[in-house]
Amino acid sequence: MTERQLIGSHESELDHGYKELSIPADAAGRHAMQRDALHIWPRGDYMLIALPNEDGTFTATLFMPKRGSLSFESLSTAAAIEEFLSRNFPDVRPLMPDGVAELLMHPVGLLGTVSADPWHYQGMTALVGDAAHAIVPFHGQGMNCCFEDCVEFDACRGRHASWDGVFAEFGALRKPDTDAIAAMALDNYLEMRDRVAHPKFQLQQSLSLELERRFPRSFIPRYSMVMFHHEIPYHTALERGAVQSQLLAELTAGAVSSIEAVDFNRAEREIRARLAPL
Repeated sequence: MTERQLIGSHESELDHGYKELSIPADAAGRHAMQRDALHIWPRGDYMLIALPNEDGTFTATLFMPKRGSLSFESLSTAAAIEEFLSRNFPDVRPLMPDGVAELLMHPVGLLGTVSADPWHYQGMTALVGDAAHAIVPFHGQGMNCCFEDCVEFDACRGRHASWDGVFAEFGALRKPDTDAIAAMALDNYLEMRDRVAHPKFQLQQSLSLELERRFPRSFIPRYSMVMFHHEIPYHTALERGAVQSQLLAELTAGAVSSIEAVDFNRAEREIRARLAPL
């Protein structure tokens, strides 16, 4: 459709890619690390993550630049890979006996965002799901977002007698949300590989959870809005998340280094003034 100029589209490929690695079960067939957790090794411009499987194994993924002085391109020999893994991930390296071979053998996966506009053409055809709005995987919402497309598309069908009307309303309703989750997924990559290691960020995350406990209808962390509140649209999560991020920065500014040092009276005033209850 793009080649025939029926719709416009933009594909933005990251200069980072990924390779999958494996962590086998231990000798007893159990998980070698805590099983009910997402494990992240943030390293600034790259990161390793590991997710548990039911059979006692973990699927690990290394995300890093595709080219450059420290990149998949530079990890071209077994010796370079061994040095990289042992130096940067010394705690998990012994748990990946096939790590060197897997990094040599596995292809570099593509990471990118697709944005089409409009999603339809003259009432004859429409795009849904990844065809219209593919996103990077760092919020785990690609499939959920596509399911939401199906729900909204079905609702639009009930409100219009023509496909033109269905397609037009569907695109107008969904694009603000799909643009929002695309932006949040990219931001979550920066958060996972870099910001989570910073003490001030860790303090703000702890404060975020405490504010949610104290003001559950007004302060819901952006991650929670996206992952656990299907009733909150993605664009609302993005907008409120920006307000909350600014508030957290203000409440932890300067010498504030612990939850106990936070001015919760000020926090309550600001939340009531800037965040309407949901």
